[in-house]
Amino acid sequence: MKRRSIAIAAGATLAALAAATVLTQSAQATDVATTSSAGKPTVVLVHGAWSDASSWKGVTKRLQADGYKVTAPAVPLRGLSSDANYLADYLKTISGPIVLVGHSYGGSVITQAATGNSHVSALVYVAAFAPDKGENASELTAKFPGSHISDDPNAQIPTALNPVPFNDNGTTNVDLYIKTDKFRDVFLSNSISSSDAAVLAAAQRPVTPQALGEPTGTPAWEAIPSWYLVAGNDHLIPPAAERFMAERAHAHTSEVYAPHDVLLTNPTTVSHVIDQAARTTAK
Repeated sequence: MKRRSIAIAAGATLAALAAATVLTQSAQATDVATTSSAGKPTVVLVHGAWSDASSWKGVTKRLQADGYKVTAPAVPLRGLSSDANYLADYLKTISGPIVLVGHSYGGSVITQAATGNSHVSALVYVAAFAPDKGENASELTAKFPGSHISDDPNAQIPTALNPVPFNDNGTTNVDLYIKTDKFRDVFLSNSISSSDAAVLAAAQRPVTPQALGEPTGTPAWEAIPSWYLVAGNDHLIPPAAERFMAERAHAHTSEVYAPHDVLLTNPTTVSHVIDQAARTTAK
């Protein structure tokens, strides 16, 4: 009888969890409908290399306070095509208009993932790559002087990066990390304390060389209105490269004197640009 009572209790617990899941999904669906009826798009925030979705925390908080539904999916950082395909599939699960935002390498991802998606009403590049067809992140970084990612232009792997080999289904692949002693300068332009930078360096998400070196397909910015926030004190992507990409994409461009991780140091500015894109393209 005791075992039977335990089994009955366990079954009741599972049923309650299932019911709670259904209620949660229903509430989420209602939330999407409410946001859509209010005329605000869903904002999708895409992180880049050496960071993760939590880097959007300050921006997310501000956008949610303004009534936006915000989501920040995790990008695998394994290869541009696979990352873009992953994001493209993710975007298909969202109903209604989308403002798609990319930081750093995330800009390359949104450039390819949004192509052909009629729900994406605006692209927002935040100190990000906005490549043209056939270009890749590595060559765009080297196109203009100013990046601190390497002090040797002939180095096969930028000198600020630490390659870590790993077994990838029987094939040796490499993950690229920013060296701990270089992270504060390259990613943050020394704008925060050494101790805070060390915490971010310890939790950085690595990227493969394939992701940074794979050529881009047809760029979505050819057909979708774009906004660009230039980080004027960027030590990773040269500000001159950011201005070049913004002008080429005919983006609505603004600039702030900030490091590459501008979404950490200037979340209000970033949120304002996203809100401007959303309001301008609202249907």
